[in-house]
Amino acid sequence: MTPVVGRKATGLVAATFTPLTPEGEINLSEIRPYIDYLLEQQGVKSIFVNGTTGEGMSLTVEERKLLAVEWCHQGKNKLEQVIVHVGCMSLKDSQELARHAAEIGADGISVISPSFFKPATADALRMFLQEVAAAAPAMPFYYYHIPAVTGVNLRSRDVLEGIANQIPSFQGLKFSGSDLMDFGQCVSYSPSHWSLLYGIDEQLLGALAMGANGAVGSTYNYLGSSVNRLMSAFDKGDLPKARTIQVHLLFRFDLSVNKQLMSAVSGLALGPPRLPLLPCPHPKALSIAQRLQQILGDQ
Repeated sequence: MTPVVGRKATGLVAATFTPLTPEGEINLSEIRPYIDYLLEQQGVKSIFVNGTTGEGMSLTVEERKLLAVEWCHQGKNKLEQVIVHVGCMSLKDSQELARHAAEIGADGISVISPSFFKPATADALRMFLQEVAAAAPAMPFYYYHIPAVTGVNLRSRDVLEGIANQIPSFQGLKFSGSDLMDFGQCVSYSPSHWSLLYGIDEQLLGALAMGANGAVGSTYNYLGSSVNRLMSAFDKGDLPKARTIQVHLLFRFDLSVNKQLMSAVSGLALGPPRLPLLPCPHPKALSIAQRLQQILGDQ
């Protein structure tokens, strides 16, 4: 089979939050203004939908389809890339979501490792990824590595070994792990058309030094303009400026805080997280948002 070569994903990719009503139902009406906010206020032109930040594993298959349709529809002719996460605990559900993403015109699909019954070896994980990718063989395919969440501590470099032979549509890696040695080995192994996207926001500068093509993260929803300045400084060789921005942005918030913070900064009504996550109290999020805005204003 001829390898699939899609448009290479580079730069910042916002891992989108899923807008919910106060009652916890999906709220599609917020997606259009959300996209406009990313483009106009943050300079972020690509998104990663239904992933960890989007609470994808807490959504039903039908909800994930509805969200993917709306993100793709509203992002058409606006966004550069809409990558849809289709990973599930069930292989059949992942395949169904992969086929659906292809039907609605997504730019790529990504898959997390199953985390209840875990793959014991890199071979087992590649076989799972292969079966999902085969359901949408023309779709650029990304492996999503996030060991802190899945508990699957296989090295990404081992997962990539020979993966293009098994998955001709393989396009790259979303690496949300802290092991920069493993990430660097993935960069060294990868052909030039693959995208190596880093997913730990507070370590981005280190990943850029290791060869990352871009980054996927939750904070880029509301810190995208600042992180774009960091990446621009790095590209120009201005490491002191890049380090200063990175150090100022060394925040690590859980999803509940991040979601409420995005609502406070952007003015979007994103609602609470879905149980079992609990919402961040509004005064706490507002206090963090004010501190952030002060820091960003000093840059």
